Amino acid sequence: MSRIFRQPMGGATRKALAVRLADFADDEGRGIWPSVDRLAEETELSVRTVQRLLADFVEEGILVLVKKASGRPGEANRYDFDLARLFETRAAKENNPAVKTTGDTVTPVEGVQTGVTVTERGDTDAGDGCHGVTRTVIEPPVNHHEREGASERDGQEEENHKTIVRKFDKWWPTYPGYAGTSRDAALKEWMAMSRQEREDCIIRTPAFIKATQAIKGSFVWPSVYLRERKWLLMDEPTSAVATQTVHNPFSRPWMALRLCELMKPMRREGWPALSQFQTVQARDPEKARQINRERMARYGWPKVTEMHDKADRRHGMLVHGPLVGISEGFVKMHRDSDEAAAWKALHERKGWPWLPEPTPEWLWMPEGEPEAAMAELQAKLNEATCRGISDDAA
Repeated sequence: MSRIFRQPMGGATRKALAVRLADFADDEGRGIWPSVDRLAEETELSVRTVQRLLADFVEEGILVLVKKASGRPGEANRYDFDLARLFETRAAKENNPAVKTTGDTVTPVEGVQTGVTVTERGDTDAGDGCHGVTRTVIEPPVNHHEREGASERDGQEEENHKTIVRKFDKWWPTYPGYAGTSRDAALKEWMAMSRQEREDCIIRTPAFIKATQAIKGSFVWPSVYLRERKWLLMDEPTSAVATQTVHNPFSRPWMALRLCELMKPMRREGWPALSQFQTVQARDPEKARQINRERMARYGWPKVTEMHDKADRRHGMLVHGPLVGISEGFVKMHRDSDEAAAWKALHERKGWPWLPEPTPEWLWMPEGEPEAAMAELQAKLNEATCRGISDDAA
């Protein structure tokens, strides 16, 4: 942020948005995903202006679109700064001191100097002033009435500061494990946030705590939670603490949930007794094996049976965020293709139920040979579990 403050950006509007984007980024300029509405509100720009400037930044190469929003509610584009490209303009300016930037970056004004002396133009220890700016006007002394007004404003700021600290002290004890950590470190991060961010934190922390406890996750220190705005993870669809979302039958996330359920051990308890007709048929060993396979497919994985029954009624299923992210690697295949036939054969070998009828024309499955793809899927689930996601949540 401090570098962008000194960086010519082509106008106050562009700089305001760039500074706000930098506030969301980490030290390397990565991990920016606020919504356009939020940027517009916090910079006091119109939504259309924010959209236009974001597009301009991407076109200029100073902002990189890492991931485009899918259109789901609460999901925004994800950006990273290209720091090398971002600071090219300043590097060029420093290499050519004769070039000065005036409110835009299109037309350079050569040989311009303002002020009467070097002192009037800025700090004598820094060529461009102590804050990288040039003094152009000698301010008149402040009169007595203005000083009184300033004193009143200073008192108001002090009062606001007390209010901010008071709100922190109300939030602080609500965070799990706060007692064993540094209050000063957390307060420092709290003061560095904007007013809207503090309000968001107060409102959304209870939901974040509940979601983290639901997945049996661990909590970072309060200072880290505040610095990294962890509550925003609830807006990231693939995050462990994201709200579960409903996905249609046979969609990528639905298929991922189905395969994860099939990887669980077959459930043997609770099966209904054989009917009289099945008992008679089971006297034939081949018929007995067939009846057992049918009963396995029907009763062995009750969650999958529920999914199939709901699919028949065109009802979707709740899918957890990390599984949505894993499903993004699934590939599309025709139901009559060799790839789909290989997946159906795997189901038969494992005793798993195949997809219900009518089977859609196009299916989503993990990429690769089925056995290896299932092993890779299991590895991804294990990795998610190690990050604090419970098996039930996954």
